[in-house]
Order: sequence, then C-alpha cells, then structure tokens
Amino acid sequence: MAANLIRELLARGPVLTDGAWGTQMLARGLPPGQFPDLWNLSHPDRVEAVGRSYVDAGSEIILTNTFQANRFALRDAARDVVAINRAGAQISRRAAGERVKVFGSIGPTNTMLVSGDVDKDELRAAFNEQATALAGGGVDAIVIETMSDLNEAVLAVEAARVTGLPVVACMTFDSGRNKDRTMTGVSPAQAAEGLAAAGADVIGANCGVGVDSAAPICAALAGATDLPVWIKANAGLPELVGREVVYRMTPAEYAGHVETLLAAGADFVGGCCGTTAEFIAAMARIIR
Repeated sequence: MAANLIRELLARGPVLTDGAWGTQMLARGLPPGQFPDLWNLSHPDRVEAVGRSYVDAGSEIILTNTFQANRFALRDAARDVVAINRAGAQISRRAAGERVKVFGSIGPTNTMLVSGDVDKDELRAAFNEQATALAGGGVDAIVIETMSDLNEAVLAVEAARVTGLPVVACMTFDSGRNKDRTMTGVSPAQAAEGLAAAGADVIGANCGVGVDSAAPICAALAGATDLPVWIKANAGLPELVGREVVYRMTPAEYAGHVETLLAAGADFVGGCCGTTAEFIAAMARIIR
C-alpha cells in the first residue's frame, strides 16, 4: 500500500511539495527560541495558515508542524508529545482538504548515540511514539528529515514503518570540503544505501547550504538507488541582520534551479529554510 501511494503521486510527473515551516512561524510572531510545534496547541489558526498558503501556491504535498515533536527535543513539553503530533496532523489535514496529501514531519532528537546519551531502544521508542501519533492524526505518509546521523535516521525509518505508511527519509549534507557530507561524514551514496536497506520508500536531502549546491547531491543519491528522490533545499545561506535571520534569494532565483534538480534525478521538489509560498508558486509555474 505504501508503494502504491508513491507511484500514484509520481504517475503525472515530478511532485511539488511545500516550503519552510519554522521560518514561516517566526514571520507570524513565534518568539525566537520557542518550539514551533507548541503552536499546534496554542495557535492552530496560525499554523493552519502556513499549510493553506502552500496549498494555494500549488503544493501537492504539505508537511506537518511537528519537526521537533519528539520527547527528547521537546524536553519539558514531552508530556504533550502525542497531543502535539495529532494536532499537527489534523491542522495540516484541514489545510490540505481533499486534493493535497499530508506527510508527517519527524526530525532528529538532538541526542547523540555515539556519546552514550541515549540507546537505540530509547530512540526507536521515541520515533515510534511520534510516528504513531501522526498516523492517528490522519497523515498519508511520514517524512524523516534533516538527519545528520545515519544510525539515527535508520532507527527512525524502522520505527515509522510500523505505521504501514510510506516513509521518506532525508539527510542534510552541509559538511566536508565539498559540502556533500553529513555532519557525521556520511556521503549521499552511503545514505542512499543505508536508508533503502532500512525500508524507506523515498530517499533524499533537505536543508543544507542552499539550493545552488543541491544538484550534485541529488545526482549522487539518484545514482546510488532506484528509489524516488526527494529534495528540499534552503534559499541560500542566511544572514543575521540585527536579531533577524534573512535569506536573500528570491523566489525566481530559487525556481531557476528546478530544471537542474529534475535533470539530476529529483522526483519530489520543494523548499526548506527561507522559502515561502511565493517560492512554491514560482516552482509550480516551471513544473507545470
């Protein structure tokens, strides 16, 4: 069933996903340093407005505002982890309506397996708790994203597969001489092999140093697997202006990279940090 949804989405050609959520929450008044995920309970209308903006711009898939909604990342708010995830799924489901799919976002736990902060069973249980809550809220698939540790990503994939939903698994490549390694030194080929072996239905990359560096990473991923490839890059590198983080890239500049990404093997394309509904609309004009 999981593979059927992915085939259905790709039957018409490349699939347009959504843009950033965290930076959009900041633009809507989220205090710096506060978890965006908590707004699922306190400001659901503002969260829904982000999802609806992407639907109106042409996204065929939107994510959920649950990137940090695991019990390790949430820390003192961990008691609300199930409620936050279910609410995030339901909010995006309302924004999506009947014509757009909702993929539940799962990010890293901000712990380190290698340092002994946590063990594999604890991580797997945390990811399973989140994935199960997202499934209960009505998502169509799970997206594991912004991972730098392949071992953690594999545990997340294994936990998410228990739901029976399709699983997308993405690493962040922003390190090494050519900025084509994860923070823990994993190459795109190694990531593709490990994520596919864990049972991911789609593999990919998100975040990183910017869309202008994404095509070689996309090509390396596509060359290492027969699975579909998912790419959501940042709108270039951010600048700190006073206390505000600013991305200078324009929607037109970002959309100018779409054809290159598709030629490099991308099947799903969208945006990460710094992108907005205007970026998605500009991409939609090229893809369609």
